[in-house]
Amino acid sequence: MRYVVFNQKGGVGKSTITCNLAAIDASQGLRTLVIDLDSQGNSSHYLLGADADPQGDGASGFFEHVLKFALRPRDAGEFVSPTPWENLSVMHADARLDELQGKLESRYKIYKLREALDAMAQDYDRIWIDTPPALNFYTRSALIAAQRCLIPFDCDEFSRQALYALLASVDEIRADHNAELEIAGIVVNQFQPRANLPRRVVQALIDEGLPVLSPYLSASVKVRESHEYAMPMIHLDPRHKLTQEFVALREALG
Repeated sequence: MRYVVFNQKGGVGKSTITCNLAAIDASQGLRTLVIDLDSQGNSSHYLLGADADPQGDGASGFFEHVLKFALRPRDAGEFVSPTPWENLSVMHADARLDELQGKLESRYKIYKLREALDAMAQDYDRIWIDTPPALNFYTRSALIAAQRCLIPFDCDEFSRQALYALLASVDEIRADHNAELEIAGIVVNQFQPRANLPRRVVQALIDEGLPVLSPYLSASVKVRESHEYAMPMIHLDPRHKLTQEFVALREALG
């Protein structure tokens, strides 16, 4: 199964959600791959550490390769690096992704990621794709390559209003490029149950019939610590409330 975590707004927890759900899959024995398509590389740093030297060429190397004619095309797995966690690998990101985007768009390489993941279908049980905070070439490539889409959601009215345009974008990709793509659900992040606004905004989504997933992810300073130590919550503190919410959320996805 391939999941894409998508929201055009930054700072909503895409990388945190991607890496923690992927780490849970890996901890349960599933061969898991994270693909980081955001040039900021937050997922890459989360799984490898800021000072890590990845073994593979990463996502930039992969997309550079698809721009070239090669007598011996490289296997997509050559662009993947192991992480410190068993069963968990990453195709890391770096700033070169920004430089490549215009060339990839002009030469219409939008299906190359899907083709690569099709070729690796026997190598991984779960693939998680982290996307940039924009509906650009990389995000569209991810939506075309994935089967399920998770949408992180900040509990404010601006995010609620932007959600409808985001859902329309997913519908367009489904209609034009990827009939398999489904909305797996909306992930409520940084939820504060004692505050009136978050409860009211989330309830409005539910009342409108949108697929809001349960449990909601609590606001916690512990997640900052997990970023600092480059250690997903399942490894940093398996008994923490937020960890258990991530585990329950992963179970809710099936």
